[in-house]
Amino acid sequence: MIPMPFMQPFDTTRLHFRPFTEADTAGLFALDSDPAVHRYLGGIGGQMAAEPAHSAATIAFIQAQYVANGIGRWAVLLRATGEFMGWAGLKLVSGPINEQRDFYDLGYRFRPQFWRQGYGYEAAQAWLDYGFQTLKLPQICAYADADNAGSRRILEKVGLRRGNEFMEGGTRCVWYEADNPSPK
Repeated sequence: MIPMPFMQPFDTTRLHFRPFTEADTAGLFALDSDPAVHRYLGGIGGQMAAEPAHSAATIAFIQAQYVANGIGRWAVLLRATGEFMGWAGLKLVSGPINEQRDFYDLGYRFRPQFWRQGYGYEAAQAWLDYGFQTLKLPQICAYADADNAGSRRILEKVGLRRGNEFMEGGTRCVWYEADNPSPK
C-alpha cells in the first residue's frame, strides 16, 4: 500500500468532493435503491439497498476504508446547490479481480438525474488527476460492465487503456488501466 497524505475536500468547476458522512445516508439510499442505477452493476456493484440502514452500513464500510487504506469513495455534491449527486473516487482493491491484486480502482456512480451532463467525465478526470498528481500512484485501474457503453466511454475519454474482457460476479466486464505519465 502507498502511504496517502491527509486528503482534503476539493472542487472541480461543477462538483464538490468530500469524504462520506452519516448525513449522506438519504442520498446514498436514493442512489443505491434506484433500479436504473443498478442496470449495469449486476454482480459487480453490490446489492440494491432495500432500506436506509443498508446505506448507513455502506457509509460505515467506506469510512473504515479511509482509516485502513487512506482512501475510498467520496461523496459528490453539486457545487451550485450542495445536492448529493452520488459518489466517485479511488479505492484500494485487494482482489483478486481479473487476476489483479492490490490495485487502485477508479469508480463513480451518479443518480439518474445527473446522467448525460458530463458529470461522470468531470469526476473521473478529477480523480485520475488527483491519483497521479497528488497521490503519485504508479497506476490506476477500472472495470465496467461490458454492456455499459456510457461508463466505458468515460474511462476511455479520460485516458484509460482498454484491456481484456473477464467475468466478475457473473457479469462480463472490461478492464481498463493507465500508468502515471510522470511518476514520482
